[in-house]
Amino acid sequence: MLFREIIGQEQTKNQLRRAVLEGRVPHAQLFTGISGIGKLQLALAYAQYLNCPNRTEEDSCGICPTCLQMQHLQHPDLHFVFPIVKTDAGDTCDAFLEPWREIILNQHYFDLEDWHRALGVETKQSMIYEKESGEILRKLSLKAYGNGYKVMVIWQPEKMNADCANKLLKILEEPSDKTVFLLVSEHPEQLLSTIRSRVQAISVPRLETETVAAALRDKGLDARRADDIARIANGSYLAALKKADESDTNQQELRDFIALFRDAYTVGVLSDPQKKYESLKRLRQWSLDMADSKVGRERQKHFLQYAQQQVRENYIRNMAQPELNYQMEAEQEFSVRFAPFIHDGNVEAIMNQLDLAERQIEQNGNAKMIFFDLCLQMIVLIKRKKS
Repeated sequence: MLFREIIGQEQTKNQLRRAVLEGRVPHAQLFTGISGIGKLQLALAYAQYLNCPNRTEEDSCGICPTCLQMQHLQHPDLHFVFPIVKTDAGDTCDAFLEPWREIILNQHYFDLEDWHRALGVETKQSMIYEKESGEILRKLSLKAYGNGYKVMVIWQPEKMNADCANKLLKILEEPSDKTVFLLVSEHPEQLLSTIRSRVQAISVPRLETETVAAALRDKGLDARRADDIARIANGSYLAALKKADESDTNQQELRDFIALFRDAYTVGVLSDPQKKYESLKRLRQWSLDMADSKVGRERQKHFLQYAQQQVRENYIRNMAQPELNYQMEAEQEFSVRFAPFIHDGNVEAIMNQLDLAERQIEQNGNAKMIFFDLCLQMIVLIKRKKS
């Protein structure tokens, strides 16, 4: 990948180029930031720039054999580690290299949910298993194909299980000559502190709103819609693409959010016993539907993250400063009536409960109990008075 193909991030590009040109190449770097801002793309462009024999001050040449192999993600000295779900196809990353290359080359910007969809395992959680650490050692022990660097790109290193993380730590403590580790993480706080202490952190910032809008206009969106979506995306090009697509998943998450809080309000606030009873039945069914194994852990976590975002937006709406709100039209329509019920007296507690549920799902808790308990908590919290 070429630096010029990446949307925005000029400051980070300059930082990476300068390190190579000045001969200050750390053996391990950690690219951090939110999803959809180009972290993986920067790591790939950096790997190509690092090994290009004809690089300029601005970019790789893009035409030499090394660049062509790098751009097709097939250079012998470029290796990948990423979360997988064990299947009959295999239990290490090498068994999934074909879909991995396809999603990078065809989709460019993607997240863990997109990757699971590409693997056909939307309902399961992925992981980097202990066996992968042995593969890392094996690959790095091979003689380099060229005169450049052997590069190990680890996407979502926070998904390593404990044994794999500890073995990676040992590798980082004794790095091989001309070997570079590029870790790409959205949740670096979940990594071992000893790993974080052995890598150079590169904080990749959110994209400028105008940068995202320009990229959307280049894809054919009209200027007004591109500007609106770019503002809502809050610095993530991937989020902007998903908003522009208005996929069924986004619409379903809004429907699930409305169903949860509308029935919680009916049970908690209204006095009609029949309506309370019917709403409680719907909440029970809602929790069962959300806990269905066909929904999957990643989709459940994604909804809980979405719900936290919408609670925040509804709380901000009460401040009557529309420039601070980041919602699509359908979300705004619901918030007109719902926002007054999210206030100082309950917003923190509601956010804490949604965050707790997300963490419990992440830890493979019983989804039926987690979502029904969440319903009961929302019934109590939605009727709290303003402080």
